[in-house]
Amino acid sequence: MTSTTEPLPCPIAPLVPHARGMCLLTRLLEADAEGAIAEGETRPEDLFAEAAGLPAWVGIEWIAQGVAAWAGYHAQRRGESPAPGLLLGSRRYRAAQPHWPFGRRIHVAISIDFVADNGVTQVNGELRWADGSASLASGSLTLYRPAGWNLPGQPPAT
Repeated sequence: MTSTTEPLPCPIAPLVPHARGMCLLTRLLEADAEGAIAEGETRPEDLFAEAAGLPAWVGIEWIAQGVAAWAGYHAQRRGESPAPGLLLGSRRYRAAQPHWPFGRRIHVAISIDFVADNGVTQVNGELRWADGSASLASGSLTLYRPAGWNLPGQPPAT
């Protein structure tokens, strides 16, 4: 198969199967077999924005989208389309503050603990200011990608 993956860093939207403002991250900065680093920006037009800023609980979705970008990047390297997955739950998610101010870039680092044969994936994630100055939040997520589950118009997963 021919690889269609853009060099890193690259836009994240083609790697994450979300639509209508739900793709919350902007770029995939790094990716390897063990994890990835993605980037997002806190914006007042964000779907989940509040007057005080972006609520820290959105970090759970940012970690999940970091995993989706990691999986989408590797799918593209195999010549496949990114496939949807489901967030099953989070554990020990802790945020240093309740909201993040607008206009700041955040790096989302994910490390893959395991990917089981049945599609269950366990990851650890940490969000930091892009300048590395402070840890904003961290936690573990469990995700699931059902075999053969694709978006309308996508070829079947292999």
